[in-house]
Amino acid sequence: MTETAEIMKVNPDIQKERDAATIDMEELAVIIYGKEQLSKKRKLEDAVFNDPDYKCVPSAFLSREEEYEEGLRKSSLAVLKQSKLSDLIEDHKDIMAYNSVLASFGYPSFGLHQTMFIPTLERQCTSEQREKFLPLCYDYRIIGTYAQTELGHGTFLRGLETTAHYDPNTQEFILNSPTISSIKWWPGALGKTSTHAVVLAQLYTLGKCHGIHPFVVQLRSLDDHKPLRGITVGDIGPKMGFGPNDNGYLKLHKHRIPRTNMLMKYSQVSPDGTYTKPPRSTLTYGTMTFVRVLIVHGSAIALAKASTIAIRYSAVRRQSELRPGEPEPQILSYPTQQHKLFPLLATAYAFHFVQLAMMKIYTDVNDQINNSNFSRIQELHALSSGLKAFTSWVTNAGLEVCRMSCGGHGYSQASGFPRLYADFTPSCTYEGENTVLMLQSARYLVKCVRDARSGKTLPGTVSYLSEDVSAVHSGGSSGRDLSNLDFLISLYKQRASNQVHFASDKVDRGISAGMDLVGALNSASVHLVSAAKAHSHYFIAKTFVESLKLLKASSELQNVLHQLASVYVFEGIAQSSGDFIEDYILSGSEAKTIRQLAVDLLPLIRVNAVSLVDAFSFRDEVLQSVLGRYDGNVYENLFKWAQNSPLNKTDVHPSYHKYLGPLLKRNQSKL
Repeated sequence: MTETAEIMKVNPDIQKERDAATIDMEELAVIIYGKEQLSKKRKLEDAVFNDPDYKCVPSAFLSREEEYEEGLRKSSLAVLKQSKLSDLIEDHKDIMAYNSVLASFGYPSFGLHQTMFIPTLERQCTSEQREKFLPLCYDYRIIGTYAQTELGHGTFLRGLETTAHYDPNTQEFILNSPTISSIKWWPGALGKTSTHAVVLAQLYTLGKCHGIHPFVVQLRSLDDHKPLRGITVGDIGPKMGFGPNDNGYLKLHKHRIPRTNMLMKYSQVSPDGTYTKPPRSTLTYGTMTFVRVLIVHGSAIALAKASTIAIRYSAVRRQSELRPGEPEPQILSYPTQQHKLFPLLATAYAFHFVQLAMMKIYTDVNDQINNSNFSRIQELHALSSGLKAFTSWVTNAGLEVCRMSCGGHGYSQASGFPRLYADFTPSCTYEGENTVLMLQSARYLVKCVRDARSGKTLPGTVSYLSEDVSAVHSGGSSGRDLSNLDFLISLYKQRASNQVHFASDKVDRGISAGMDLVGALNSASVHLVSAAKAHSHYFIAKTFVESLKLLKASSELQNVLHQLASVYVFEGIAQSSGDFIEDYILSGSEAKTIRQLAVDLLPLIRVNAVSLVDAFSFRDEVLQSVLGRYDGNVYENLFKWAQNSPLNKTDVHPSYHKYLGPLLKRNQSKL
């Protein structure tokens, strides 16, 4: 048998896993993506991955400059080739799917143009501004980024120092970076790529500051791409991940832009400098809310990829004979390996369903905003902030668990984990540092407790805070059905309610002791973060369980998804058992029982584990992982991957003659 034929053959261990599955993988894939979107996804992937123009050396073997150039080449190709895929790319959802395929290469050169620059213009431009800017954006005649974060300030937006002073004599804004800490820092594609940016700056008119507002700023000439007068812009240097992306800095010095370049859908500056404030100040930050929703989606995708790699590899890796003379078992057969990976697999599914729910809430609230109904803005902000923080924290930790579950090979770039981890980790800080976002979510929850006490009706996602949940209490050995998910969700609800009320009471006691509200909130901040985490955890668990009830699926698939939901709910209680026991929601013996229920489900999930990750439908080109290959031929391809290293181009590296040879031969005459 030739080497090629041997590599084409599917590893028998992973094939055995698929043959033993009790679910229809395709049925589950359709549930995850939808039949039409799944078909489009596969056709788009075929179009991209079968196109020889996209072929290149693996990014692990490129220098950063080579990564950037290759990223720009592929991103430009993608734009030029998009028109040929018009039958597959018909709306914004299709464009996002196309971009997701391209991101598999790790080349997000125009990522912020699509996810932040254009959405900001779409949501905050007047009709005249839309006509001016958006056709240029859609046609890639200009490429934009989103310049918010500064050297000295990120999540605290009110602290941003960049200024925009209005000059009524010329009807222009004069933009400045008045201090070293006010230099814009980190925006993707700012360093060398973007021609324009949405710049957030403190607006000054007629001698008064009106806070942060967005401005469209041209950075570079559209003729030769050189920075314009008053613009100092460049790349911030190597980072932990996103090697191809030119995250940049921007220093502004007396840079003038037309008055009409301030985005004025919600707030306006008239020619004489008169300022009209927006109906809600938070409308300025709508783009960040949208991106936080995308990060929840990204968390689901990243954890699904990591679970796929780790579970497939665990099916083909054999390690340590249990008894002398017996074959080494697949490491997927070890309960300890299952306990590492299956709760994370369940979490990936939980995050999938919660991102769908989050996107629906976002869409509904924005429809209301477009009809001048701003009643749910705070609810959306609090929910998206909490879920962004919760899901990215859990995913960040989960990626490392998956990597370490693959042993030494997980350390190699060939595994896909180093890039996956490094590219995802910034999610914990960009678009809001997670602890700060949890505190923002918690402050809203405290407000809701006060509103409930004053008789106000609370919106849907926080309505439980006005309920009396004290009826649920520890039953000791009274025989409560601890396997009933609806019952356990009620325990999650009580835990969240208790945590929020406890934190709120801490704030009230601080005020009673003479603190102002700011001081009281800061004093109770540890408890506030715990409350926001409990609230987010409850929302995710509740959404996962309720989503499964609405699925139209075969009974066997329903059963397996119920097993996954059970593992997620059980393990969530087990990992936070202290909260449930402290508040007498569960007894110690009940918590121990629930922990065992999670363990009991592991061998049941084991039967379908490979099919459950196959249903995510990640092609090998998307995973970019030798360990997670669909065919399971890990060792042959690890060896081939290593042979592609530039260090292996010659038997003797040129540096041998410069350094190693002279060192080895320095005393040769004495031998």
